[in-house]
Amino acid sequence: MNIILILVDSLNKEALSCYNPDTRCRTPNIDALAERACVFDNHYIGSLPCMPARREIFTGRKEFMWRPWGPLEVFDPRLPREVQAQGYNTGMVTDHYHYWEETANGYVQGFQSLEMIRGHETDFYRLPDTKGEVPKWVEKMSEYRSPYHMRQYYENVKEFGGEEDFFPAKTFTAAADWLDRYADRGPFFLQVETFDVHEPFHVPEPYASMYTDGIEGTADDHNIWPPYQVYDDLDAFMEQAGPEELAHLKSQYYGKTSMVDKWLGVFLDKLGEKGLWEDTLVIFTTDHGHDLGERGHFGKQYPHYDSHANIPMIVWHPAAENGGRRISELTQTVDIFSTIIEASGGTPPDSTRHSRSFLPLLEDGKGQREQAIYGTYGQGACISDGTWTLFKSPEKGKPLYTYSTMITRPLLVDNPVDGRVGAMPPEPIATGKFDPTVPFPMWKTPITIDPRTYENFLFNRETDPGQEVNLWEAEPEQRARMLALLRLRLDEEGYPAEQMDRLGLSDVTPAMVQPVAVPAG
Repeated sequence: MNIILILVDSLNKEALSCYNPDTRCRTPNIDALAERACVFDNHYIGSLPCMPARREIFTGRKEFMWRPWGPLEVFDPRLPREVQAQGYNTGMVTDHYHYWEETANGYVQGFQSLEMIRGHETDFYRLPDTKGEVPKWVEKMSEYRSPYHMRQYYENVKEFGGEEDFFPAKTFTAAADWLDRYADRGPFFLQVETFDVHEPFHVPEPYASMYTDGIEGTADDHNIWPPYQVYDDLDAFMEQAGPEELAHLKSQYYGKTSMVDKWLGVFLDKLGEKGLWEDTLVIFTTDHGHDLGERGHFGKQYPHYDSHANIPMIVWHPAAENGGRRISELTQTVDIFSTIIEASGGTPPDSTRHSRSFLPLLEDGKGQREQAIYGTYGQGACISDGTWTLFKSPEKGKPLYTYSTMITRPLLVDNPVDGRVGAMPPEPIATGKFDPTVPFPMWKTPITIDPRTYENFLFNRETDPGQEVNLWEAEPEQRARMLALLRLRLDEEGYPAEQMDRLGLSDVTPAMVQPVAVPAG
């Protein structure tokens, strides 16, 4: 059986009619895939953001308790090599430029073929003109973001004309060409990634005006790349952002989503043209969603509300019951690793720590997870059992360390002081085998991160799907139960010793897990 993994970055369930029938966003090709395949309703993130999520996919290991965004570790398995060992040809087509940055080394080198579409976001593709004039929409983005980075993006795309020049068109067309070139050579694993619908929300016509009815202004008047990494910048933006600005932002996000959908259709049509549906597993998902001003937030930062943490996943398995079947059991990004290896006929390596194949869900409906744990390094830890969701934020003044076999320049994604990449890491304070599942000593290095919040949250997803009412104080029994479950699952998944004190879980034990009675009526 062939295997195709399609990642569309920053894709929200809210924009897809298979999850939100009331959405204005039109995605006929994703809709058709959902009608053909299986739709997962409770698929969750694990480690965020972009590359931490991809480390889960490539290695089956969550990292948000141990280290920030960084290269693959020497002890990490490589998903494409695991699949290749089963006699598969492997390939990747992507415009996700983080893969060829220093801070993400090791991810793509395991593929036998690799096509990189250059120039997205701040890819160092062309030398920007730092003194020349730029369009007003570039100036608008530069109000809250690095003018150099905004000019980098503009330099990369300033010669674009129609939508065929934009990244989804190039990526999915190249992926269709890959199938023409290699699909007949034997079983294959193809990973296709488009960095869109990631910001900047820059789209050509007809998408730029597709959802702007009744909205005053254009990208010259509204910011299509709001800030969110730096807290003060986000606050300043939100203070001046009126309803028109937020509505325009969502219209451009929807426009980009529709553009991605169109070119995804080109790739999916190629599967039909080549008769591949009958012997190909297709996994369509994202790394995370993207908040668009809800609760005053942008991006995918902690606290990890369902608006960006409960993400779409649609899976076609030729031997499964498909036809739009809904799967409500909990799954996570990290599970993709074991699923693909198992589908190839292999066995996940012994070092696989957190990944659980969801093939049994497709074949006999049996679930693998009772709870999902997720988060961002240096922030809080989140847990959901499908009904209740708890966010446990850090305690003030507690130490934080990174653990790695390498000393690297870390990429910090929350409130960075010098762009996003630290100039030099602090000096490690110790080395040792801090993680019993790692066969090598690791450096323990102190690091300082400014948490986004110290407030804790508890939500009931059934009565409050928008997670608007914090029940932390109002539901002490459920709070205690979920805290005990968080400690139980963290004990199973592993963490540095100081994290329990940092998260205020030192006095919580798994033995405290007790069922909570549901009142009659």
